[in-house]
Amino acid sequence: MPNSDLDFALLRPSSALAGLLFAFLLSVASVAQQPSATAPIVLHAARLLQVDTGNLLQPGEILVEGKQIREVGKTVQHPADARTLDLGDVTLMPGMIDVHIHLFLHPGAEDLQTVVESVPWRVILAEQAAKADVMAGFTAERDMGTEGAGSADTAIRNAINQGIVPGPRLRVSGNAIDILGGHEDANRYNPAQHVLSNADYANSAEQLVEVMREQHKEGSDFAKIYQTGPDKMVQGVLHSPYQYSAEQLTAAVNEAHRLGAVVAVHAMGEPGALYAAQAGVASIDHATQLSDDTIRLMKEKGIFAVPTFTIFEYFAKHTTGAAEGWSEGSLLDYKVSEFKKQVAAGVQYAVGSDVGPFPHGTQGRELELMVQYGMQPLAVLQADMINGAKLLGWEGQIGQLKPGFFADIIAVRGNPLDDISAVEHVTFVMKDGTVVRQ
Repeated sequence: MPNSDLDFALLRPSSALAGLLFAFLLSVASVAQQPSATAPIVLHAARLLQVDTGNLLQPGEILVEGKQIREVGKTVQHPADARTLDLGDVTLMPGMIDVHIHLFLHPGAEDLQTVVESVPWRVILAEQAAKADVMAGFTAERDMGTEGAGSADTAIRNAINQGIVPGPRLRVSGNAIDILGGHEDANRYNPAQHVLSNADYANSAEQLVEVMREQHKEGSDFAKIYQTGPDKMVQGVLHSPYQYSAEQLTAAVNEAHRLGAVVAVHAMGEPGALYAAQAGVASIDHATQLSDDTIRLMKEKGIFAVPTFTIFEYFAKHTTGAAEGWSEGSLLDYKVSEFKKQVAAGVQYAVGSDVGPFPHGTQGRELELMVQYGMQPLAVLQADMINGAKLLGWEGQIGQLKPGFFADIIAVRGNPLDDISAVEHVTFVMKDGTVVRQ
């Protein structure tokens, strides 16, 4: 049967349709001439800080290709297809690193969060926390325990890695590990209610190994162990009961090494810190009280101390009563005094804030406090970026602005070598070569 007039009209383009087709082809050609999303990027700023040497390039430029830095200098190549971002009167720096965070905590009663809030709800809050941290310029972090949410941090890490949600590079531990009646157990509740611990129980070396294997199966990158607690001030001196012997911690460290991982401990003071150093842990977090023997072993074995001043300051300022305020204030004063001795003794530091109980995205304060209490700005930046990269197992990949490193780059107002508070005024964030904030 012959085609109808309508059929023929549909098969034969009209002049109007031809015009639309021509316009579409022109638009396609125009788009093809635009830089692609993967085109090189040149970042230009008034200053660029080379953290390893303290040199300040003025001006500074970085050529980024894909996920990596290709060139750094006062001027760099400008490929024909590159986009140039002039960031103005700012200092370019590597992305900051926070080696002690809690994505699954937020301000409020910490022990109640695991009782009142469901794990799905806490995952949603953790996603928002991760976004707040990376927007504040922290492009890599170590999550030191989900506080009762198990391996839920594995999902957050994987979602970030797959580009589903924004956030920093993460090393995660799952739940921390604790003894029965230990630091994170539900000690203040009616035992008949069987309130769960915020950590996984391990009461022996064998149980430590068993728990670590389960956590590794569920996606953990390292093990976080509570080594002291409950910690308190007694007549102006820190009282810090230990939880595990040196032999038990050594079993945990050996198992971690078998798994290609490390152990980090919560250890406020002695003798728990000494036992951790003898076992060869990767970091002693809080590290309020360190004996001469502990410091010697830490220096010999390359163990980092992580002071976490910000959480102590926060608790000292946000207390529920005069007695508690006196206790927290005394603890902070004691910690500052001990920190100055540690700095003089040459302790190696990494920077961790313990963010979670105070708002995410505000932990730049930690770098300020470390300067306030005795370190030089460059030394703090090196502790944050260079030592932080080592502790997280990303040495040679992040923490410096060098060719071949991942393009984790931030810009801050002012010069952090003159005023470290510049780290709290982040205006630009790039992670993995992708602009996160501008």
